[in-house]
Amino acid sequence: MRLAFCGNDNASAYNISAGVLRNVCFVDALNLVPHVFLLFITFPILFIGWGSQSSKVQIHHNTWLHFPGHNLRWILTFTLLFVHVCEIAEGIVSDTQMKSRHLHLFLPAIMGFVAATVSIVYYHNIETSNFPKLLLALFLYWIMAFVTKTIKLVRYCQDGVPFSQLRFCITGIMVILYGLLMAVEINVIRVRRYVFFMNPQKVKPPEDLQDLGVRFLQPFVNLLSKATYWWMNTLIISAHKKPVDLKAIGKLPIAMRALTNYVRLKEAYEEQKKKVADQPNRNPSIWLAMYSAFGRPILLSSTFRYLADLLGFAGPLCISGIVQGFQNTTNNTNTTEKVKDPSNSYLSSEEFLRNVYVLAVLLFLALILQRTFLQASYYVTTETGINLRGALLAMIYNKILRLSTSNLSMGEMTLGQINNLVAIETNQLMWFLFLCPNLWAMPVQIIMGVILLYNLLGVSALVGAAVIVLLAPIQYFIATKLAEAQKSTLDYSTERLKKTNEILKGIKLLKLYAWEHIFCTSVEETRMKELTSLKTFALHTSLSIFMNAAIPIAAVLATFVTYAYTSVKPLQPAQAFASLSLFHILVTPLFLLSTVVRFAVKAIISVQKLNEFLLSDEIGDDSWRGGDSSVAYESCKKHTGLHTKAINRRQPLRYQLESYEQPTRKQTRPVEIDDTAIKVTNGYFSWGSGLATLSNINIRIPTGQMTMIVGQVGCGKSSLLLAILGEMQTLEGKVHWSNVNETEPSFEASRRNRYSVAYAAQKPWLLNATVEENIIFGSPFNKQRYKAVTDACSLQPDIDLLPFGDQTEIGERGINLSGGQRQRICVARALYQNTNIVFLDDPFSALDIHLSDHLMQEGILKFLQEDKRTLVLVTHKLQYLPHADWIIAMKDGMVLREGTLKDIQNKDIELYEHWKTLMNRQDQELEKDMEADQTTLERKTLRRAMYPRESKSQLEDEDEEEEEEEDEDDNMSTVLRLRTKMPWKTCWRYLTSGGFFLLFLMIFSKLLKHSVIVAIDYSLATWTSMDNKNEVKNVDKSTDKTFHVAVFSILSGAGIVLCLITSLTVEWMGLTAAKNLHHNLLNKIILGPIRFFDTTPLGLILNRFSADTNIIDQHIPPTLESLSRSTLLCLSAIGMISYATPWFLVALVPLGVAFYFIQKYFRVASKDLQELDDSTQLPLLCHFSETAEGLTTIRAFRHEARFKQRMLELTDTNNIAYLFLSAANRWLEVRTDYLGACIVLTAAVTSITEGPTSGFVGLGLLYALTITNYLNWVVRNLADLEVQMGAVKKVHSFLNMESENYDGYLDPSQVPKDWPQEGEIKIENLCVRYENNLKPVLKHVKAYIKPGQKVGICGRTGSGKSSLSLAFFRMVDIFDGRIVIDGIDISKLPLHTLRSRLSIILQDPILFSGSIRFNLDPECKCTDDRLWEALEIAQLKNMVKSLPGGLDAMVTEGGENFSVGQRQLFCLARAFVRKSSILIMDEATASIDMATENILQKVVMTAFADRTVVTIAHRVHTILTADLVIVMKRGNILEYDTPENLLSQEDGIFASFVRADM
Repeated sequence: MRLAFCGNDNASAYNISAGVLRNVCFVDALNLVPHVFLLFITFPILFIGWGSQSSKVQIHHNTWLHFPGHNLRWILTFTLLFVHVCEIAEGIVSDTQMKSRHLHLFLPAIMGFVAATVSIVYYHNIETSNFPKLLLALFLYWIMAFVTKTIKLVRYCQDGVPFSQLRFCITGIMVILYGLLMAVEINVIRVRRYVFFMNPQKVKPPEDLQDLGVRFLQPFVNLLSKATYWWMNTLIISAHKKPVDLKAIGKLPIAMRALTNYVRLKEAYEEQKKKVADQPNRNPSIWLAMYSAFGRPILLSSTFRYLADLLGFAGPLCISGIVQGFQNTTNNTNTTEKVKDPSNSYLSSEEFLRNVYVLAVLLFLALILQRTFLQASYYVTTETGINLRGALLAMIYNKILRLSTSNLSMGEMTLGQINNLVAIETNQLMWFLFLCPNLWAMPVQIIMGVILLYNLLGVSALVGAAVIVLLAPIQYFIATKLAEAQKSTLDYSTERLKKTNEILKGIKLLKLYAWEHIFCTSVEETRMKELTSLKTFALHTSLSIFMNAAIPIAAVLATFVTYAYTSVKPLQPAQAFASLSLFHILVTPLFLLSTVVRFAVKAIISVQKLNEFLLSDEIGDDSWRGGDSSVAYESCKKHTGLHTKAINRRQPLRYQLESYEQPTRKQTRPVEIDDTAIKVTNGYFSWGSGLATLSNINIRIPTGQMTMIVGQVGCGKSSLLLAILGEMQTLEGKVHWSNVNETEPSFEASRRNRYSVAYAAQKPWLLNATVEENIIFGSPFNKQRYKAVTDACSLQPDIDLLPFGDQTEIGERGINLSGGQRQRICVARALYQNTNIVFLDDPFSALDIHLSDHLMQEGILKFLQEDKRTLVLVTHKLQYLPHADWIIAMKDGMVLREGTLKDIQNKDIELYEHWKTLMNRQDQELEKDMEADQTTLERKTLRRAMYPRESKSQLEDEDEEEEEEEDEDDNMSTVLRLRTKMPWKTCWRYLTSGGFFLLFLMIFSKLLKHSVIVAIDYSLATWTSMDNKNEVKNVDKSTDKTFHVAVFSILSGAGIVLCLITSLTVEWMGLTAAKNLHHNLLNKIILGPIRFFDTTPLGLILNRFSADTNIIDQHIPPTLESLSRSTLLCLSAIGMISYATPWFLVALVPLGVAFYFIQKYFRVASKDLQELDDSTQLPLLCHFSETAEGLTTIRAFRHEARFKQRMLELTDTNNIAYLFLSAANRWLEVRTDYLGACIVLTAAVTSITEGPTSGFVGLGLLYALTITNYLNWVVRNLADLEVQMGAVKKVHSFLNMESENYDGYLDPSQVPKDWPQEGEIKIENLCVRYENNLKPVLKHVKAYIKPGQKVGICGRTGSGKSSLSLAFFRMVDIFDGRIVIDGIDISKLPLHTLRSRLSIILQDPILFSGSIRFNLDPECKCTDDRLWEALEIAQLKNMVKSLPGGLDAMVTEGGENFSVGQRQLFCLARAFVRKSSILIMDEATASIDMATENILQKVVMTAFADRTVVTIAHRVHTILTADLVIVMKRGNILEYDTPENLLSQEDGIFASFVRADM
């Protein structure tokens, strides 16, 4: 058959007698002209352009200088493409009804489609290369297309084509679209003036794009890239080559930074404040403020959401249409089709929409659009939520900086509450925003769904809907129960962690006393309680999963059974499958509704808490505190005039502030006229209770001199400092800061008429930063000054001990320093700052005498006085009074005396005498104390904590690290393979740790459930298709119907039961696995060698018990459930479609490949981004709690602006990580959704051409639609599971650790009951090392100790003294020689027996939380009398008697409610309670004052008279009375004799030790 443009079956087609324009054919041909013109012009330009494009691009992103009307143009072009598709389809459908091909019906439309596509590509390229002159080609094209289409429309009007004809509508719409595009083009010319004007307008790209650091391009790309996240491709693909880090994700665009949003929210909130200013009892509404600041994007997102929901209903409607059409064609095959007359080749819209293929394509387009809108809605809410969170965090932070101190100290606002606000409440609000559009979209969705169902099925549809609506409240009930269970679980796990933490801190003691198992069982008990509440949690989780799966089955069952018995007509496949699909749509909003309602309630509570916080008391803004604390924010606006250079964008603001503060601040030093720096007149101050803490204060603090404030504990010395700093409420009176000399530039004076004060608080406060950053504290670094300060505070030796010197991180996340070290760093910070005034609040309290003296001489007298700085010093050490220039003596909140020491000596002799006696007493203590050298001890503990880390410090991610390092030199591909591999081995370990029976049960029930669900739908398909065939044959139907209803009901019932069973087994298996993993972990760790605890940081071990256990308990089971469910759903769907139409499998191959690559790339990137999100969250929370703790210090230093800046940086860093994570999720979902749409299209097309019966066509389409929902869940859950399996992997890495060998050669029953009775010790040729790959620490030591001897061992640090004491307990590896106690070689004993028969007093006293009784005797073996006796020996009896509860009085965690000395005495009592004939004292007197030490010595001499006592001495004079002294050096014994003999050897080491000690 010959092809002809207008067909060859109509002679009149080429007849132009009525005029050229009256000929249809000619008009259609004319329509081809503009399209061809455009293609001819643009192709060469595009090719040349692509060749030389790179040279034109000035910006680094080849984005995106949008021409005006950019988005409108994209929308119009997309609409145009859609109309073209309709036109092509209409043409082809019309053409199929002709006798011969009529190309003119669809060829121009196809060319138009190509031209429209080319036009947008062409436009995009012009825009990226910013070359607007080329747009003229497009302008001409729009004009020509507009003209030709108008001619066609006019021609239809003249022919009187009715409006109902589809072709007329299409042409009309086209004319409008071309006209609008022409208008857009004219607008570009008007604005950019690139042609017809003399001066074209110069434009710059947005500021963000000029900054190379901004990598988040969503706001700047074109519409298509926005909708599909095309710009993310580079990031996600590069994640394969190297991990995504903070550098890769760059900075936030300006509009999303916390500062921008803070300003927006703050202004809105201030508006609300103004509104309620005149009504005292009404609070400003945060809701309204949030709405006015972020309302627009929320409305936009809701619009997208509505569009998506309405498009969602296209699915069921198209299914019903397709199945109906399919049925009609199969039934109508015998009736002949009527062929249309070619002259009247017009289709009406109804006929057009009856075509099955048209419906399939429409379904595809509707799905793509629906998914695009849905993802757009999600993205907009996410972005808004992140913006809101940033703004709220900044608001909270600003408020924290202004909180009045009394609020914090009087407990109105605890640190916990502030942390909750930051960590929980802001996130609650953010989540509420994410779910917000659901609140108003869901009701609409539900109402629409019910109406459509009613149209399909009549009254019986309402039955099904009623089932769903009635079961929804149960969902809500379950959801609230879930929240409760989670809360109680949290309480138990906090308690469990507290206990675990205590065990780990005191593990050495527990092992030495063989008490591990007692403490272990107490943790296990708490764990059992936690598991019980986890069980309720699991039960409710599985119930909610079950409800989710069972409600639709129940609803469908109710509906169809009702329909079968009430309706006259049989159930049609079209109705059945459309309504099934509608039920699926309806369930989701109802399931989500419970969640959304719960979040809404939480959000309301969060807002109340926030409002309370934002309205709480602020610190008073007195006149002298006139500095503007929000300098950083305002400085851009106010101070630009001050310095000529423009504010540099790339430099953070605080540097610029520094740059023009520095010089002025330095000038103010020498020109001091006034001799009083601070004056307080008639001051009454309170801590917010209204009662004056300090009353009638009249003092002055002389400039450039040292003022000391002395007085008893609690007389208000620290309060006085804080009152001067303005932290207290001033009831009356005034604090007057002397003004700086007038020569100073006015700017500085206006900024601060009180200087920043260097303040060291009584309780040291450190930042989580390096040592150097803590000392410098934001000032410029000056090497000489820094060295002078660290020397004055004797910090150098401590710094040398740290692994990275002064670059070591300290604080919560770093290394824990002792109290003295922290205090010295705080003092160093105060000295280093370049301020006129220094306040030191009791800097000597945690320092020993040497350090105090050194600090006084070097730091205070020399460093500060030389600088002529004004110093106020609070202290208890009266021996320093002679150094003071001015003394203020306080008593009970009043000033007792003020003046120089001479004044007081003359005027108040009594006081002076009192001081003198105190000073003498302190001096005597001094002499005794000379060796009580705490510092060396502190340094020692630090060294111990630091150095043995060489071996195992990398336990963390050992597997991954090793793999990565080995492969560095290898080719890249292996690294990629590792990064993309799922950790299947770990998954298998996890699954099997729940037990094989449960694993099998889970797999079996899952498979069975999904088979049953498929069977339900299959039976429905056969039932409805049967009815159709029966209509033709007219068989008796009632028996048939009963049979089908019965099968359907039985299957549905089974499905519902199986849903319950599977959801329960998964949760049950997860619980068992969690239980076993935690149990094994705890036991493994408790039995681990002591070396393991020395080398592994405590935080690392605790992490396994907190974060990782939490993931294994609560996160893995639901992820696993969701993953298996969505995977099986997808598989069963694919199976079902393939069963109905085998051709579908061919189309599946390319889709499968695409899916594989998408998930592979996504998983890697998602894992990295998730880690980034987690790792950036911690510093932010830490910064908040740090600020709240160090408020007084920050405010005294006047560093608020710097801290705000830091908070904004941290918030932005966390937000950008989260933003990228959610953008990556959108990237994945858009792609999987489009894949799903392709599956639907192929399924529809194959089933229409190949399908067996209409029932199966419906079934195939229904399943194809479910796939689109579940594909992205498969990938998301895979990615989540991969991250969560990391926790299992980490726990497993500890499970492979070596344990101590607890069994001996002897059975415990063979050891005599009262061994060791005598206490005779033989050490024969003993060699000891800590681990078999390390050097020995004791080399061939020989010694013999008679029963009852008192032995002293001394030697320098590291000489092996402590190792010897550990060898008695086999805590170290004895690889040669032996220790024999009372005739039994200790290496043959079971460890538990050995350790339970000896006793030891350790260097650091350790107490556990619990009663005193529990601390002395955890095994509960002794009588009360015995315990009281022990307490009496330790001189504690009276103190314990005075406590409430006596022996049952509580000890707080770590024994904090007792002093160090008392704690040490408790340890002594503990050792006495255990009646052992051998006692070992390991440097037990190192951390005690003289008085306690004397008690100890006395006890050892009397109470332990008949026992063997081995003392490891820190100070030699403690062992002068011993019977035998052993001097050690480097693991060898050097001297071994009685002390008298050793002292007589003048050149002996012991003698030299004693001389040094005197």
